[in-house]
Amino acid sequence: MRELKPLSPDAVEAALAKAERYRFLNEPGEAESICLDILAIDATNQAANVLLLLALTDQFAEVPSAHHRARQVLSSLHGEYERAYYAGIIAERRAKAQLVRSGAGASVGAYDWLAEAMRHFEQAESIRPAANDDARLRWNACARFLDRHPHLRPAHEEHPEIEMLE
Repeated sequence: MRELKPLSPDAVEAALAKAERYRFLNEPGEAESICLDILAIDATNQAANVLLLLALTDQFAEVPSAHHRARQVLSSLHGEYERAYYAGIIAERRAKAQLVRSGAGASVGAYDWLAEAMRHFEQAESIRPAANDDARLRWNACARFLDRHPHLRPAHEEHPEIEMLE
């Protein structure tokens, strides 16, 4: 691998803005690269870690390893609220990517990922900062998604014989 050129510390803010723009342009690989450059000079930069995590979730449908990498980045977030909230984001986006990638056959796993996301959002809601309803908004979005997709079912409903074995 070629030796990468380090980012100048005074360029971090502009690089963060550029990474966000690349995400909005649906170029998460570019955003990921910029975040890695920022984190190479400031491993604790929370904004870069959050953007990196989101850029990785944007790639769930195309890059199988992105889920594992996003979970690794999650552990670098400092606050308990942030870890709970972004764990919910990871699970929610994993569910939706699974549906995109696998279609109707993925309904069991997608439901379970959405249920996990909702649990994380409930945890985040219980410790949220004042005037921050982001976790509620995401929980509601998951609930509406499940209402719009009634074919999604939990794994234990699809395979009752598994419950009997436990």
